[in-house]
Amino acid sequence: MRSRFEPDRQLTARMVVTMFLLGLVYVAFVAALIVLLKSVVLVVVIAAGLLVAQFWFSDRIALYAMHGHLVTAEEQPRLHGVVDRLCATADMPKPRVAISDMDLPNAFATGRNADHAVVCVTTGLLRRLETEELEGVLAHELSHVAHRDVAVITIASFLGVIAGLIVRFAFYSQLFGGRNQRDQNTAALLAIVMAVSALVYAISFLLIRALSRYRELAADRAAAMLTGKPSALASALTKVSGDIARIPTQDLRTAQAFNAFFFTPALGPGTALASLFSTHPSLKRRLEALAEISAQLGEAGGKPRDDA
Repeated sequence: MRSRFEPDRQLTARMVVTMFLLGLVYVAFVAALIVLLKSVVLVVVIAAGLLVAQFWFSDRIALYAMHGHLVTAEEQPRLHGVVDRLCATADMPKPRVAISDMDLPNAFATGRNADHAVVCVTTGLLRRLETEELEGVLAHELSHVAHRDVAVITIASFLGVIAGLIVRFAFYSQLFGGRNQRDQNTAALLAIVMAVSALVYAISFLLIRALSRYRELAADRAAAMLTGKPSALASALTKVSGDIARIPTQDLRTAQAFNAFFFTPALGPGTALASLFSTHPSLKRRLEALAEISAQLGEAGGKPRDDA
């Protein structure tokens, strides 16, 4: 899909490298499954089935988990109006529009491609942001769709989830297996399978976060360049990040599984090792990047300065 969002070659390169490395890791994971289940056919059916389910139904899964539902232009004229203007400016197909009935101020885009994309915002976000700020957030999410990194992060997240499932499956298969299976060879095999799965999960975890942090900066830049109003996006970031700290812990826990997809991470105050494990760059880093773009564009209507 071509649009007026500027291509980001660095983002594309990072997505290719991430998927290549995760593919290698996934091969090791499938090999561990084959050793455990001793059935190539069963492993292929399980792995393929779960991947198809994650890829084809990621939008429905995300909306269900976040209490979201599709809305029409009659139900949400302001929201649809902003999306319509941005899609016309970006020359891209309009995604489906959804609302999540949560006070947590956030937004996300999901879907396997531009024709099946969904952009969802929470009622908490709509209530807190001015129209220009909302425009910046939605431009950020639409850039994820245009750059196709939504599909990549969906697949990448799937690999980590499956690696975690294999550890549980191996554990329970031995826990409830017959006594004659509980010998030294079986115990050693179980330890190897669980070690490989743990390694797969750890590598997937780090690769996803490295890619996710860069893609958020890329989306900020793309949104600021499309709207010509980086200050509005910076204002939205500041508002949302500040208000998330006041959201009840239970609501944050519900949303944290989708951190990689969100406009800002659903992390409460005092999160340990946030800089290392966060799916997003720090607020300071994002604001600094937007300030640089603002300086490039100048202060009058988002037009580049003569000396830029």
